[in-house]
Amino acid sequence: METTLPSTPMAEADNNKHITDTVLRERSRLRNFIRTRVPDPTEAEDILQDVFYELVEACRLPEPIEQVGAWMFRVARNRIVDRFRKKREQALPVAGDAEEDEDDGWLEQLLPDTDAGPEAAYARSLLLAELHDALEELPAEQRDVFIAHELERRSFKELSAETGVGVNTLLARKRYAVLHLRSRLQTLYDELE
Repeated sequence: METTLPSTPMAEADNNKHITDTVLRERSRLRNFIRTRVPDPTEAEDILQDVFYELVEACRLPEPIEQVGAWMFRVARNRIVDRFRKKREQALPVAGDAEEDEDDGWLEQLLPDTDAGPEAAYARSLLLAELHDALEELPAEQRDVFIAHELERRSFKELSAETGVGVNTLLARKRYAVLHLRSRLQTLYDELE
């Protein structure tokens, strides 16, 4: 006959009290840790709640968590990295035809927001300086199309009419420029996380 340990209300109450005490003790430090890395308060709060949810789930497992505070900070760091990866993995807007080439611009979507505080402003300035250097490495045709479309916000139709180069050729040139810039800026972008 197999014996199982009954889940007593007393053991559950002790576990719940342990979780509550841990959350109350670590909440402020953990929130500050997250907020220094995630400028959006709503997103930071979501990450904080994710950490607490994982704490509750982990406390239900038979293996105890060693050094709960350190464990929570590690979970928070992982959630922050996951969120940045998700944002970075979002596909660039694809300009499939000339009517759709008025996208919002992938560059602005990748750069940190100017209103997100001094760290974000510093990261933005570093990325823009690196972008300038990376643009200088591009062939002139790719650089010109990228600057005209992405920075000057000119349409591919307009550029085609002005230069006599087909829209598809301009799209391809911009695509090659974007691929180069992405690979060139990736290391710095990763370091800024």
